[in-house]
Order: sequence, then C-alpha cells, then structure tokens
Amino acid sequence: MPKIDLDRIDHKILQKLQEDARVSNAELARAVGLSPSPCLRRVQRLEKEGVIRRYVALVDQDVVDLPVSVFVSVSLEKQVEPVLEAFEARVRKCPEVMECYLMTGDCDYMLRVITADLHAYEKFLMDHLTRFPGVANIRSSFALKQVAYRTALPISAKTVNG
Repeated sequence: MPKIDLDRIDHKILQKLQEDARVSNAELARAVGLSPSPCLRRVQRLEKEGVIRRYVALVDQDVVDLPVSVFVSVSLEKQVEPVLEAFEARVRKCPEVMECYLMTGDCDYMLRVITADLHAYEKFLMDHLTRFPGVANIRSSFALKQVAYRTALPISAKTVNG
C-alpha cells in the first residue's frame, strides 16, 4: 500500500475519531479547527484512501460472557507458502480468533482467542486448531488479568510528514 501523506489536521481528525467514532461532523470540525464541509471532505478522503478502514463498537467481553483470553503459539511442520496460506485461510474462518500474527522467533503464528470458558477453548482446540493441516505444535497461555488494552493507535500531531 502506498504511503499516504497526512498533515497535522488529518492527525487531529484521526485522534478524535479514535476517541469517539460517533462524534458529529460539526463537533469534529470544531475540535480540529475546520468548518464542517472541509472536515467532512477530509474524513471522506481518509476513508476512501483506506486510512480509516471501518467504524466499530467495542464490546466488553466479560459482559457478553466471553471472559477467557488465550494466547496461542502455533508452529507449523513446514514454513512454505502453500502451508502458510492454508493455515491463514482456515484461521480467518474461526470467530474465536480475535487476532492472528505471522511471527518471527519460536513459533510461526500467535493467536489471541476468546471463549466463554475452558471447555469452550478445549472444544475450539480439538475441533479446529488441531485439525488444521500442517500444524506441528500448539502452546496455550491463559491471560489471568488484562492490564492494558487499547484500540487507538498512538497518533501524534507531532509526527507529521512534511
């Protein structure tokens, strides 16, 4: 993806939208020092260029009875493109997998999995992950407490291109 030049106003818009994506355009314009029309055009440009990918609601996993967070290290038998692609395609279909990263180091992939309880995690493991072709090793680490959680990127108006 080509690098997109963002100025100080773009950074302010992104900071504000990450705090509250439901902010009105008028309020956003006031906060970043623009009139509403130019502010709306900037937001639309940021959306069109893929800087803003989508808007979401953040749901408390405990309130919806999904309190178990598991970090899963997965090693594959072979690190060749068809095996990696097959693993990634399968993992994208699992709603329990909140995040998945191709890694360097001791494992090939790191997953963050959310389930209702240990039984649900065991079922996910046995019915899905252990059946993925090419999986050689799976190591699970259970989170005891969430210490920090952010969804907003550390965008600063100081880090402006040009």
